[in-house]
Amino acid sequence: MKRVIIDTDPGIDDALALFLALQSPELTIEAITTVAGNARVEDCTRNVFLILELLKPEPRPVVAQGAAGPLESELRPALNVHGEDGLGELFRHRNADGLPRYPRPRQSPAAVEAADLILELVRRYPGEIALITLGPLTNIAQALRRDRKTMEKVSRIISMGGAVLVPGNTSATAEFNIATDPEAARIVLGSGLPLTLIPLDVTGRVRLSGDALRTWVEPLADLPAQFLLDCTAHLIALSEKWEGFAGITLHDPLTVGVVIDPNLVKTRPLYVQVETRGEITTGMTVADRRPFRAEGQPNVDVALDVDVDRFLSLFVERLCRRS
Repeated sequence: MKRVIIDTDPGIDDALALFLALQSPELTIEAITTVAGNARVEDCTRNVFLILELLKPEPRPVVAQGAAGPLESELRPALNVHGEDGLGELFRHRNADGLPRYPRPRQSPAAVEAADLILELVRRYPGEIALITLGPLTNIAQALRRDRKTMEKVSRIISMGGAVLVPGNTSATAEFNIATDPEAARIVLGSGLPLTLIPLDVTGRVRLSGDALRTWVEPLADLPAQFLLDCTAHLIALSEKWEGFAGITLHDPLTVGVVIDPNLVKTRPLYVQVETRGEITTGMTVADRRPFRAEGQPNVDVALDVDVDRFLSLFVERLCRRS
């Protein structure tokens, strides 16, 4: 099994990624750390606890709260996409007796900050920990600033972020996670640590329709299945309105899937930099694809092709798994 830390900002597709990770025996999840991004960090932490309450994994990962905002800029959460709570406004759902379908979790995060917990676990398991990052890279950059030597013992960072050959989703050129904290992304991509980037080039091709999701999870008739339907309904409706596709793009689940099965994607080593000062290009991931005039040595393995059917098969099977 692979020891992993999941750094996340749930977020609807983050929630689906956590379902996939928590129901995949290939992974030993040592910790889940939260970062501000799709929602405020306090809401992200609450959302992690809600998912843990639904799935009740054993052993239960440690949860640590991390950065409340980017290193140098103001947080602009994607509440228009993910809802005020980050999970499609689950607070609107009530049981027949009028009580909330999803009560507020009572757990509190660990006393240690996310960056410090990451460092603690990497020290405990040198060369074994893979970092799966599903949100802005603020916590990872903080850990690098605090103890670079320890971070050099991370086995690999697998990060959802960036856009190389396709448009961005936050601006014409920038993907949301990178654009939310471009300074942090620049630190992490420039760190020299082994890093696999899972950009919009591949995640944008992995989509699940709302009808397909209902077909698979409705027969389960349990609360985790109802959660999947409730939390995705908001995003499915937005996707139909904006794109004419009533479904979900599985950005973060694919990133977890690549850790489970690296053969799901084909990667290319590239020299990638992050624009931090552009008037209209801040957050852009600039990959030097020139064969003979590259400015620097490749620093990132970038996923540029994906086996869509194989991933969707894995994703649906794990989503419907019950112990």
